[in-house]
Amino acid sequence: MSEAAQLDPEDRKIITLARSVRARNSVPEGAAVRDETGRTYAAGTVALDSLKLSALQTAVAMAVASGATSLEAAAVVTDAESASEEDRAAVRDLGGDGTPVLLAGPDGTLRATLDA
Repeated sequence: MSEAAQLDPEDRKIITLARSVRARNSVPEGAAVRDETGRTYAAGTVALDSLKLSALQTAVAMAVASGATSLEAAAVVTDAESASEEDRAAVRDLGGDGTPVLLAGPDGTLRATLDA
């Protein structure tokens, strides 16, 4: 059975949310995170003159700003081959070393599961 076929429904949900943000906002990346209570936060890339954040950094910041104290999982939908070290560090800061980062392509297909 493929990794995608074994994907938990809650993990599918955050990939779908990330994909939706990417498409709706026409941004290079969409991301979503799930906190310790099951709440989800979805965000796209922020590219202002004065502020630049990846989608995953923005989703983590939204979770923190909303009172989350931990993360269960994160997902990023991107053309990139991997999540950057900065993105994984943001997830690790809130969720810890073993927090899974689901890397999906623009079509929502899971390409890899990385450790934060």
